[in-house]
Amino acid sequence: MLITAGGLLLAAWISGYGLRLVWPVPGLKFVGEKGLRRFDLPPQTKMLDVRDASYYEECHLDGAINISLGRLPFLWHKELSPSCPVLIIANRRSAVLKAARILRRRGFKQLYALRGEACREGSSRKPCLEKGPAC
Repeated sequence: MLITAGGLLLAAWISGYGLRLVWPVPGLKFVGEKGLRRFDLPPQTKMLDVRDASYYEECHLDGAINISLGRLPFLWHKELSPSCPVLIIANRRSAVLKAARILRRRGFKQLYALRGEACREGSSRKPCLEKGPAC
């Protein structure tokens, strides 16, 4: 009986939370670093960095808006509009998918995500040396 209950709990976790971590978000398009340089994104695209503020201050893209993932459901309307395309920047794929789901539920249709990490070793982007909204 205990094994069956444990198996049911595991199945519930996999079908609920576990699947949500990897299940694709409809309409979310991934863009590589080269895609950012070639301007494959619409010109009015807003860059949303959902990493914690400490990571954002260490390194971020010029013009990126920082709203941490936990605060996104409550603060998105202050900086973003559902009519504008949004590029999501995060340090984990699961964080990108979670942010995309939050924004999709609020009516966003044009969602993009930066493929890979925003500030990784060997990246062509330089770390931010100034404290401020953009380098």
